[in-house]
Amino acid sequence: MKKYLFALFVVLGSLILAAQAHAQVIVIANSNVKAAEISKNDLREVFTGNATSLSGGGNVVPVLLKAGAAHEAFLQAYIGKNDTAYRAGWRSLVFSGQASMPKSLDTDAAVVEFVAHTPGAIGYISKATPHDSVKVLSVR
Repeated sequence: MKKYLFALFVVLGSLILAAQAHAQVIVIANSNVKAAEISKNDLREVFTGNATSLSGGGNVVPVLLKAGAAHEAFLQAYIGKNDTAYRAGWRSLVFSGQASMPKSLDTDAAVVEFVAHTPGAIGYISKATPHDSVKVLSVR
């Protein structure tokens, strides 16, 4: 019985952490991106290098944060990997010639600036970061 209660607490704790991660991070896009929302699956496909466009149409250019709380929250909530595993997946694609590593920027403000000025750009930032120059995509 104790094993089952422990497992239940672990699952509930994971769900709470995932919900908090979703609340901390927003997905942003250049104003020319047609979509107003993105599925979690499409987001994962774009940010893991398996897709270069959204299912609703239009090519996208992912941009990453190099590190930090928003980066970790994004990976946990939408990619399901830690930073080491995530970057290893990208290195595999790069070394096999299948993709180029997305641009990685140091700050949320730099991501907002890049996304605002790069057609098709899509990125993620902390919810608290000013982002008036870009559109926010809801993740479903």
